[in-house]
Amino acid sequence: MKIHPTAIVSKKAELPFDLEVGPYSIIGDNVKIGEGTKIGAFCVIEGNTTIGKRCKIFTGAVIGSIPQDLKYKGEKSFLEIGDDNIIREYCTFNPGTGEGGKTVVGNGNLFMAYSHVAHDCVIGNKCVIANVGTLAGHVTIEDQAVIGGLVAIHQFVRVGKLSIIGGCSKVVQDIPPFSTCDGHPARVYGINLVGLKRANTDPSIIREISYCFKIIFNSGLSMKNAIKEIESKRDLPSEVVYLIDFIKNSARGVCRGIR
Repeated sequence: MKIHPTAIVSKKAELPFDLEVGPYSIIGDNVKIGEGTKIGAFCVIEGNTTIGKRCKIFTGAVIGSIPQDLKYKGEKSFLEIGDDNIIREYCTFNPGTGEGGKTVVGNGNLFMAYSHVAHDCVIGNKCVIANVGTLAGHVTIEDQAVIGGLVAIHQFVRVGKLSIIGGCSKVVQDIPPFSTCDGHPARVYGINLVGLKRANTDPSIIREISYCFKIIFNSGLSMKNAIKEIESKRDLPSEVVYLIDFIKNSARGVCRGIR
């Protein structure tokens, strides 16, 4: 291990042989860290926190401090962070709230400086949350979503896979998968064409998604009638089925389009 002499590292923590810890960082009793992870200066990692392999945690990050939730009364809750995550300067991650509550972060995500992951959030794989991106409690971010800088996401909102949200947006309803959204509150401007191409999506599938977006968000039909229109005419690819199921199962409602 390469642990700076000013760091405070609990002997009870489960740490790999190759861990690197920078100056003045603190690692608590119940922390578990995987191989190849590097922790910068002035970081605090505490609580019932598990961090996977090959993560990079930069200066001043605070990982596993108690939830910012008035209902929290000291129950045992958890934070689980997967492999290959990059957590930049001064990010904050909270565990779940309530007994056994859990915040879960997948693999290969980039959290830019000052981003915040609140209690009971679930984040998928290969997501990007830009500087000062803020997730309230119980937010779900699906795979390969991109959250712009200074975006604030309301509690219980779900962000669909391969969507992108423009900087400074206010997100109070679910963000559809494959979409480009922006505004106060956020609205759908179209499909995330760049993201879909980067994910090597077949061009025929992209055309299908684009057609569906026009019917759902730009035709003037109600959401219910737009979905009926799509389902009545097409042998739907799995991506479109997922999009329609996402909308049907939205608890907070899906944000509307710009006509």
